[in-house]
Amino acid sequence: MKHRIPPTRSGRLDGAFFFHGAMSLRHIVILSFLLFAVAACLPPVGVEQPPAAGTRDELVLATTTSTYDSGLLDYILPDFERKTGIRVRVIAVGTGQALALGKAGDADVLLVHAREREEQFVAEGYAPSRHDVMYNDFVIVGPAEDPAGIRGMTSAAEAFKRIAQAQALFVSRGDDSGTYIKEQKIWQEAGITPQGDWYESAGQGMGAVLNMANEQQAYTLSDRSTFLARQREGLDLEILVEGDPVLFNQYGVLPVTPDKEHDINYGAAIAFVNWITSPETQELIASYGIEQFGSQLFFPNARGNQAGD
Repeated sequence: MKHRIPPTRSGRLDGAFFFHGAMSLRHIVILSFLLFAVAACLPPVGVEQPPAAGTRDELVLATTTSTYDSGLLDYILPDFERKTGIRVRVIAVGTGQALALGKAGDADVLLVHAREREEQFVAEGYAPSRHDVMYNDFVIVGPAEDPAGIRGMTSAAEAFKRIAQAQALFVSRGDDSGTYIKEQKIWQEAGITPQGDWYESAGQGMGAVLNMANEQQAYTLSDRSTFLARQREGLDLEILVEGDPVLFNQYGVLPVTPDKEHDINYGAAIAFVNWITSPETQELIASYGIEQFGSQLFFPNARGNQAGD
């Protein structure tokens, strides 16, 4: 007479049949072991299990054009991919766009540089935390002839005033990037709303804007790292104003909050945050530029507070 193993808790049948009295002791031991192994893999009844986060092997990083155009990401990301086996797909856009991608669930982690906007992003629940990574500075660059006469000035706002008074050509990012946000802050400090034929809003990334300013022999605001990287490629502009505290440029990393609507690779995002703020990667960041450009381009300042999982 045939007997069938009863249905499981889900009502499914496991499809196993056996003949009564036909099983040896050895078969019983093997079957018992298999059933025990299967049961051990099942969650306890009534206990909600967390999702298996971070199991995918691709991470989407939305970041500023400066980290890409400067060559930093090409320098450091192979270390992350080698250590974790996770490929990184980089989307290099302005900070505003990067934050928008995070809100839409189209990025897993952000590396950006607009502190107030980042803190707002966290406050609105789009990221569980924000972490300092590194800093450098912005510089005002322009043609060697310097028609506005700003060379050597220590106040960025006063330099902008002179550029506006001379109606000297100025190319703006105009793209809601961290650089553009900083530029608008300086214009506000100068008490000027820039407009007219002398002020061109490009809506482009940092590398493209530097190329435009170079072609037109115009002024622009740039992060130092991208400027130095492009200068080696034949850029005919010079740093004219630097050192004003307002030109400080802090970068932060934010893992995007997972939710039911978006397929966020949260485990990989946390791994990235912990990697980029680790002492080893901080040293790697500090070393970038010394061999390539003769000077350090980014200054790591992660405080050792890594993200939880």
